This record gives sequence, C-alpha cells and structure tokens, in this order.
Amino acid sequence: MGSGKTAVGRQLAKLLDLRFHDSDAEIERRTGVDIPYIFEKEGEDSFREREREVIESLTALKNVVVATGGGAVLDPRNRECLAGRGCVVYLKASVRQQLERTRHGRQRPLLNQGDPESTLQALMNFRAPLYESMATLIVPTDGRHVRAVAEDIVKRLEERATSC
Repeated sequence: MGSGKTAVGRQLAKLLDLRFHDSDAEIERRTGVDIPYIFEKEGEDSFREREREVIESLTALKNVVVATGGGAVLDPRNRECLAGRGCVVYLKASVRQQLERTRHGRQRPLLNQGDPESTLQALMNFRAPLYESMATLIVPTDGRHVRAVAEDIVKRLEERATSC
C-alpha cells in the first residue's frame, strides 16, 4: 500500500509500449462501485474473491503491465497466476514512506480503523515474505520519483535479458 504500484505500472507500460491494467480499477469497473464500498457492504472475503477473478483474467492477457492491490499476494492462486505468467516486480516501500503516501487518502479500507502505522507494519510483516518469494525483481521506491523507478525496472529487466 502506497508503494506506487499504479503510478509506476502506468509509467512502465508507457516505457515498454504495453497496455496497463490496474486490478482494483478493473474490479471497480466490473462492479460499478469503489473498493471501500465492497469492503463495507460485502467484506474483505468477497473483495478477495472478485480480486482473484480479475487477476486470473488480467494475467491471461499478453503484452500488459498489471498493477495489483497490496493484498493480492495473500491468495496462493493469485501468486501462481502472477509468477507463472510474467515477471513480478515488488515495489518495496518502508512503512514510513507508505504512511507519507497514504495519509491523505480515505480510499484504503484497511487503514480506516485503528492506528495506520501499526496496521501497515503488521501488513508488511505478513506480506513482505510473500512478495519476496515470488518477485523477479525487488525495487526500492522510498524517496524516488515514479519515472526513475520505472526506468530502473526497464534497465534491470534488460540486464537480466528477461522478457515478461
């Protein structure tokens, strides 16, 4: 959360001349409501089911960059689709950076209750090993501009001679 997945993904797709898809935006497009509404009315389990369906369909597309929500890695089927069908870039942001980037938004259901810093730390502790286990590249984003991160990804993919 707050690592820059959508912004960097959009810039990366532009640099690579690929189509960009954001799984959360696709869920909102399909349902006609925003993510906080789904969490509020149907709960996280229902959201995760919708997320799984969207990731399955987006990862089946060719020549795309897909940005997922931070919790997508919780489902083993998502991890399998993502890692098995392309390169996975883990945009690694510190909790401090995540707090800075998310402090003004209210569109993050998991941060709308309790202490956001504690929540982000708990999410990081649980999710980071999952991100790392499936990542083709781990790219730090703290204090970096979107374009610089996207250019770094392109360079590192070229160095690896990796086609995603």
